[in-house]
Amino acid sequence: MSGLNKVMLIGRLGRDPETRWFEGGRAMSKLSLATSERYQDNEGTWHERTEWHAVVLWRELAEIADEHLRKGDRVFIEGRLKTRSWQDAEGIQRRTTEVVGERLDMLGAAESTSEQAPSNRDAVPPGPHPIDASKIPL
Repeated sequence: MSGLNKVMLIGRLGRDPETRWFEGGRAMSKLSLATSERYQDNEGTWHERTEWHAVVLWRELAEIADEHLRKGDRVFIEGRLKTRSWQDAEGIQRRTTEVVGERLDMLGAAESTSEQAPSNRDAVPPGPHPIDASKIPL
């Protein structure tokens, strides 16, 4: 039986896509994607934890990203993990794991900071929220 290598992420771009063009017009875009989760500690204080993901898009997806995506835009990426190694200029072996995107959905442009409502740290974050199954009568 073969394995499964699948990644699905929804997040915001940390910077504009970095696109390079190769022979034959083939494009490659690198994205820096932030995914965040909010959680409440035992004292009731809300915290946010952000994870950064390196995403690589090829061909048509790279062209779409280059033309339509900008820093702060919200996107859905579906793809697979790929690890690559190289030797840097000082001869040190380097290694990175990237998401190779196979699907890209644009979910919305970056929000204007002038239109954002003031942040309320004690407010409940938007859902979905896990269900507390202990409160369900069976």
